[in-house]
Amino acid sequence: MAAKKTMMVRQIKSGIGYSKDQKATLKGLGFRRLNQVVELEDTPAIRGMVNKVRHLVRIESGE
Repeated sequence: MAAKKTMMVRQIKSGIGYSKDQKATLKGLGFRRLNQVVELEDTPAIRGMVNKVRHLVRIESGE
């Protein structure tokens, strides 16, 4: 079985002042605080969530 691809994503900006659905997306991605890095599975659903809040996060690496 092939290893699952992952990507490291860092929250670079606060969700304060943005809509509830964007805040919920940050929470759904697993972010709790600013500059936190989370390792996420590289799937189309996760890519869509990251794309929705692309102004608040940065992809650190995609292995």
